Amino acid sequence: MLVTALALPLIGGLAVAGPQAAAQPQLSGAATEFTVLTEAGQRVSAAEQAIRDAGGTVLHSNTAVGLITASAPANGFVERVSSSGAVYGAAKATSIGKAPKDKAVSKPDAVEKESGGTAGKSQVSKKPAGTDPLDDELWGLKSVRSDLARTVQPGDKRVKVGVIDTGIDGSHPDIAPNFDAADSRNFTRDIPTDETGAVVDGPCEYRGCVDPVDHDDDGHGTHVAGTIAAAANGFGISGVAPGVTLVNIRAGQDSGYFFLQPTVDALTYAGDAGIDVVNMSFYVDPWLYNCANNPADSAEQRLEQRTIVEAVTRALDYAHNKGVTSVVALGNEHTDLSAPQPDATSPDYPADAAYDRTIDNATCLSMPTEGPHTIGVGAFGPSGAKADYSNYGTEQISVSAPGGYYRDGFGTDWYRTNENEILSAYPRNVGVAEGNIDADGNVTPEGAALGVQKAVAADGRVGYYQYLQGTSMATPHATGVAALIVSQYGKPGKGGFGLSPDAVQRVIEGTAAHVACPVPRTVDYLDEGRDASYTATCTGSPSFNGFYGHGAVDAYAAVTHGSEYVRS
Repeated sequence: MLVTALALPLIGGLAVAGPQAAAQPQLSGAATEFTVLTEAGQRVSAAEQAIRDAGGTVLHSNTAVGLITASAPANGFVERVSSSGAVYGAAKATSIGKAPKDKAVSKPDAVEKESGGTAGKSQVSKKPAGTDPLDDELWGLKSVRSDLARTVQPGDKRVKVGVIDTGIDGSHPDIAPNFDAADSRNFTRDIPTDETGAVVDGPCEYRGCVDPVDHDDDGHGTHVAGTIAAAANGFGISGVAPGVTLVNIRAGQDSGYFFLQPTVDALTYAGDAGIDVVNMSFYVDPWLYNCANNPADSAEQRLEQRTIVEAVTRALDYAHNKGVTSVVALGNEHTDLSAPQPDATSPDYPADAAYDRTIDNATCLSMPTEGPHTIGVGAFGPSGAKADYSNYGTEQISVSAPGGYYRDGFGTDWYRTNENEILSAYPRNVGVAEGNIDADGNVTPEGAALGVQKAVAADGRVGYYQYLQGTSMATPHATGVAALIVSQYGKPGKGGFGLSPDAVQRVIEGTAAHVACPVPRTVDYLDEGRDASYTATCTGSPSFNGFYGHGAVDAYAAVTHGSEYVRS
């Protein structure tokens, strides 16, 4: 299971505005989509005119950020449009390649699959919420003390949480009670194959290749949504904030790619639609790190990466200014983000395009994790130990949360058990496609080995659940706490009920439970079967360090002792 993004990715031939060439290149080749970023301070209409003057057709404009999708002949357009002073950069926007499934654990949002194991004031009508039958298996729910927090603040329906991911199964019995289909949007379209015939998303399930807003063909987004706000309805599981509203703001392909245009569109929509908190458990493809001037990259690739950083930065700024709290996964590369390891995974398409790059921390950024106004979340396991895969370091981490750690508890009965991971909602269609659920709706032996579970209500409703791990699973725990903070301390305003993102961040960090660095501070994972590249050193103090940030998120402390941080 992996996740990076959707909507035509930036590929090849990006250029920035430069002086007018003496002779314009000829246009040739098949019609191709491009993304064009307006120069800062310039009008979008001027960039749109530059596109038309260069021989292109404007298809879609995100005026909040100045990112435009255009169609033009494959060759010559980039050079032509980039000669305009109204244009910051341009690049082909054609999805190419297939995300390899065995690469999942290297993605910020992905999950490690292994064999073995046992498989203001809130609304007056708010009522304390109880727990659900499978909540005993949710060690993460107990770790963040959601079971206690909901007796005080279960979440306000006016608080909207946007899940920027691969979609949400809005029909799942634990999701449906809190799912807002009217405000949900899908900013992607399925891409069956690339131009070479390689499979990307596979055959389109719906005419027009655009999935409904209550559909998820990957499962990642549904799992995230369940952890945030599965309803406390006496069935299946409940989420950290079981009373808030879930909104699908889809930017991820079925295959798990997250491309630039849909990601930017999702963020700006969140700001315009009054979304209070967004969960982002991915990085924007095709670059794990976007480097301004890496000597291993071509001139076009460098310009492409600069454009990704600039566009996502603008989108994060826009959302923040509109009152959106952005919670992001720290990543699964087991890397100190202040000293990143060499990157051999980028670009992750077209197929076999990746090459070795040395990453300069000063000039290379993973987006949106290293963008502005983000709450970065690291992952720990049921013992409290930093998960082997989790990124860390005092430079980017804000807080830590339960993300699952399959190899936790070496030397005990816990070791390599599914129960060390995070259980959450699983779309039936994905379970059938993966062979974990059969056509009759029964969990297969393969599914049972992975811990897949089935719940049946008296009225015949059926829900499925799967175990996953990753910083993608830690992030929704923190997002749920953020939603409870808005519920408890938010107030009505011109933009509706809400709380400033800066106040939310102060509360979530200020009420987190301090966790000191381990002793000794350097931890290896050799016994767990990892190589020396996983060895990590924790720096900092008990109140703030590279493994846990300001501490482990604490829902109960946030809703009972957060007022002092709201006013800071």
